[in-house]
Amino acid sequence: MAKKINKNLSEFEKFVLFEKGTERPFSGKFEDHFEKGIYVCKNCGIPLYNSSSKFNSGCGWPAFDDEIPGAIKKQVDRDGIREEIVCSYCGAHLGHVFYGEGFTEKNVRHCVNSVSLDFVPEGEKPLIDRIFFAGGCFWGVEYLFRKLDGVVDTRVGYMGGRRKNPTYEQVCTGVTGHFETVEVIFDPKKLDEETLIKYFFEIHDFTQENGQGPDIGEQYKSAIFYTNDHQKKISEKLIQALKKRYDVVTQLKKASDFWVAEDYHQQYYEKTGKTPYCHVRFKLLKTWDGII
Repeated sequence: MAKKINKNLSEFEKFVLFEKGTERPFSGKFEDHFEKGIYVCKNCGIPLYNSSSKFNSGCGWPAFDDEIPGAIKKQVDRDGIREEIVCSYCGAHLGHVFYGEGFTEKNVRHCVNSVSLDFVPEGEKPLIDRIFFAGGCFWGVEYLFRKLDGVVDTRVGYMGGRRKNPTYEQVCTGVTGHFETVEVIFDPKKLDEETLIKYFFEIHDFTQENGQGPDIGEQYKSAIFYTNDHQKKISEKLIQALKKRYDVVTQLKKASDFWVAEDYHQQYYEKTGKTPYCHVRFKLLKTWDGII
């Protein structure tokens, strides 16, 4: 279900995005569109596809053979046969995904409605963007990120593991491979990625190998899950800079499926009135000039 419906949507856009409708083939403005840039969700504005993954399938709808990491949720369509694709952030309907057709080397086709998309030309910033961080108990990491100016929204969940749609109890066993992860939605016009990633290193102990503070286990390890090459390059630069002084154990991984955690975990400290027991901002890193 969508978090919020964009009030500027037309009735037909609402029909496609929230009633799982379909536009007529060859009628959409992005069906034969190949400008460089990124395609974002028409409802929430989150980046979904890079133009480099778009191809002409001849089927009448925009076609992509890959998505931006962590951007798409796949689920069984209500017809019980096809695989539906929706925006992983707001839940808006995008279209369907098909396999084995041989259009590209990846052998995948995301068949997407043009009205489900908006376009941001290369060199321009989207309204919102996302990155994922794991730094111990997600309660504390989320609490501190929500205090950072430019952060629009956060959700806690699980990323990096093998099991689909894991529960908190399953992740806590340490055998699913998931990290307790925070999805950070930010305004790139107010908050750049370097400031955001620096902040992450300041709010947890990136030198602790086996967890975070008293929380020990695989699910509590430190990691950055990037969604684009820019985030990856900045993370690599900052990790290498920190290694001049510290034993950095933070892992750098490409974002994958993000499984939103149970409701009671979301904004836990705001709900309970408590404060984090193992996360504070490290003042020793407030000045990076001497490190980079």
